[in-house]
Amino acid sequence: MALAGPVLQTRGLAAALVAKGRVRVNGQPAARASRGVGPGDVLTFPQAGLIRVVRVLALGERRGPASEARGLYDDLDPPAAPADDRQPDCGADHRPDGGPGER
Repeated sequence: MALAGPVLQTRGLAAALVAKGRVRVNGQPAARASRGVGPGDVLTFPQAGLIRVVRVLALGERRGPASEARGLYDDLDPPAAPADDRQPDCGADHRPDGGPGER
């Protein structure tokens, strides 16, 4: 399974997710960890409390660094950016209590 390496750290983790029925390939549950995947396939799986959706772009020829592995897939649902607690600047004078602004 192409999850090992580029997306998950070990083949064992990928195989365990498949065995638990937690991995989908092109929307269908992966029946076995040895199922082949290739460029264009979309993988859906849980990781770190999130559901990841990635498209396989290429298969690696060798085990390489993480930066190289990231080029083998496209994250279709990238993690959300941290929330910005600041109020948007809409060009109007606003008071924190919601009342009309002074002019």
